[in-house]
Amino acid sequence: MTQGDLFGGLFEASPERGRSEPAPGAVLLPGWLDTAAQLRLVAACREWARPPAGMHTVRMPTGGTMSVRMVSLGLHWYPYGYRRVAEDGTPVKPFPPELGALARRAVAEAYGATDGGGGGDGAGAGGGVDGIAGAGGYEPDVAIVNHYPYGARMGLHQDRDERADAPVVSLSLGDTCVFRLGNTETRTRPWTDLELRGGDLLVFGGPARFAYHGVVRTLPGTADPALGLTGRLNITVRQSGL
Repeated sequence: MTQGDLFGGLFEASPERGRSEPAPGAVLLPGWLDTAAQLRLVAACREWARPPAGMHTVRMPTGGTMSVRMVSLGLHWYPYGYRRVAEDGTPVKPFPPELGALARRAVAEAYGATDGGGGGDGAGAGGGVDGIAGAGGYEPDVAIVNHYPYGARMGLHQDRDERADAPVVSLSLGDTCVFRLGNTETRTRPWTDLELRGGDLLVFGGPARFAYHGVVRTLPGTADPALGLTGRLNITVRQSGL
């Protein structure tokens, strides 16, 4: 199955909301996924969410539970690391190569390609993939799918469980959220609040790779009705280095 078969073939930033770089190494491409691609991703997420090794609630070491539910692909994420067995004791679902191809295209289009290939214009964010650690040879192998029901949020945190500093690719589906992109030193200010809508692509690498980030709130009822989705889905694709 090709990338186009699974995720659709049209990727074009929304004309009314242009590309932005909210922090060095962070690139937001609004409307990067068209409706057909979003529909295919939602269908794929529903399959990934099925047991065994399906979507589950995460219990933190402190005893509390996260308000989002998640499923991992490639390797199973738990606080704070990765393993090959899912929460229910079964092998984690494999990382889809088509999702890897999509994430590599996302990185190339976010940062541009210094040799003229891969899309993008090479402007900003370090002047191309060669200016961002791990972007040039990006080989993602894990993904985490988070479902945000109404009222769910995610506190500020760093993605530090990987043994690689390659960029993180974040794809938004469904309800709009307020995403908080902070600094690399502390959970306190300075930070920037971004509106992430269904179809948006956010890539953060380089100086922003280990920035604190989280979801302050979601906006119920803002999803495209065509998706048949309640709440928000977020797919983050990463290179584990494991």
